Amino acid sequence: MKHTILARRYAKALFAVGKENDAYEAYNETLQGVAGLYTSTPEVADALTNPLYPIDVREKVMAGLINSIGVDKVSANFLNLLVEKRRAEILPEIAEEYKIMVDEEKNISHGSVTSAVELSDELQAKIQAALEKLTGKKVELSTSVDPSLIGGIVAKVGDLVLDGSIKTQLAGLKDSIKGRE
Repeated sequence: MKHTILARRYAKALFAVGKENDAYEAYNETLQGVAGLYTSTPEVADALTNPLYPIDVREKVMAGLINSIGVDKVSANFLNLLVEKRRAEILPEIAEEYKIMVDEEKNISHGSVTSAVELSDELQAKIQAALEKLTGKKVELSTSVDPSLIGGIVAKVGDLVLDGSIKTQLAGLKDSIKGRE
């Protein structure tokens, strides 16, 4: 079950403290690392969230994680608070929301490009440069291949969608021919 609003509140609180201390990037690294451990190791997730374990046991597990990773005091307090308030299960969502805030602060957007065939590195760089110019932000691209596009590309950055695929052009042509009948 998604708790996006709650996760955003926790992420926003940590981000505000991080900006104030000029350490938001360090907090991001810590949060992403702990969230990655939480999602990749079911035992850790169970130890932090299972209601069968008393809260003091869950807090000791988090303290052990914090000590083994070498987390700063603010991040340690934040992670302990999540266990204390029984919010450890939304740790991956908090990390995701926090990363969005850090990227926004650094003026970075994430985009995707879908093409009918694999794109060369040179072409990817040109598309990335065009999207950066269009959005005014640094764009990090992920690429995928969808042969059903027939040709061309579909580029998405945030709310911006640029569809230059032959599949869409053929569908538009089909609609215009139907409209004349």
